[in-house]
Amino acid sequence: MRGLSQVTRGQTPRQAHRDIGNVAEDGLTRRGFDGPSAMLYRTNDPRKFRSDGRFRTSAVPTAGLPTGDLDNPAGLPARLFFNGDCTIWCSRRAQPMPWFRRNVDGDECWFVHRGAGVVETEFGPLRFEPGDYVVIPKAITHRWMVESGESVLFGCETTGELSVPVYAGLGRHAPFDLDVLRIPEPEPVESNGVEHEIRVKYDGEYSSVFVDYHPWDVVGWKGDLFPFAFNIRDWNVIMSDSLHLPPSMHVFLTAPGVNIINLLPRPFETAAGVERLPFYHRNADYDEVALIHGGTMLGKPMVTGLITHEPQGIHHGLNERLHRRSREEWAEHTRIGWEIIMVETSRPLRLDPAIGAGEAA
Repeated sequence: MRGLSQVTRGQTPRQAHRDIGNVAEDGLTRRGFDGPSAMLYRTNDPRKFRSDGRFRTSAVPTAGLPTGDLDNPAGLPARLFFNGDCTIWCSRRAQPMPWFRRNVDGDECWFVHRGAGVVETEFGPLRFEPGDYVVIPKAITHRWMVESGESVLFGCETTGELSVPVYAGLGRHAPFDLDVLRIPEPEPVESNGVEHEIRVKYDGEYSSVFVDYHPWDVVGWKGDLFPFAFNIRDWNVIMSDSLHLPPSMHVFLTAPGVNIINLLPRPFETAAGVERLPFYHRNADYDEVALIHGGTMLGKPMVTGLITHEPQGIHHGLNERLHRRSREEWAEHTRIGWEIIMVETSRPLRLDPAIGAGEAA
């Protein structure tokens, strides 16, 4: 149980995140936001620094990003970041997969930033559209059949099993009701004697398995292991009127060393003096990767399609100008309009050398 004491020194507000005055609130936290923490009140913007070496913020724009599956239907997505627990991918597939695929290295969670189509699976098909998550557990045979031109998919592959966290005290139907998950119905395909290739990812390498029947020969299934889709419009945002809640309150899926998080539009806090935007933060135990799916910040469009990486222990957050605007224009804004998909990892991530991302502005 957390103790009922903390140490306070110097000039601080009576409550964290409330009435902080003309300073920058800088959070240093352990275990995301669930461990020991300290709030430091600075007279300068902690985001202003110059970095030399691997310890830096990186940004990868998905627009124009070269991926192996963009011009070649038999190609593969681009690897962006990786560690022993997960790999972050970006797919820009423009044509259907010419073969079937099975990943026995881990579970896959894909967020659809742009595009539409069907993910065919041996359990049945799943239609997808922007705002969808498509979750494909380990070893399930599947095939992406994109429609409407180029798709942009943000993927997280985990070596451990993806699962839904326990939302302590909130009940079974918060922040989403399991009935809104889209679960496939079998649509068996008769075999016609044609040989089909299944490309199998095993220990980081691809092999091919050939079968003389159609892989979608399943007439029925039962169990608690299956692919599914979920759209962020069905997420119930957990809110407080007097406290800006940290990202850990919005975890959608988790695996060992990995959290997948939704930051979605909601009403702004209205209690007098509350800080409505996230405070500056040094997440001492998690790297953070975020896709800006869309939305607005204080009425201005966000940089859609940008993927950022913040190493654990680095200062990050919205710039001081936005913090000051949020206080000065209090009455002009009633909602925070962001649509951000975030992945937290407990082990440091490495940037794929082929990407060559620059520093974020």
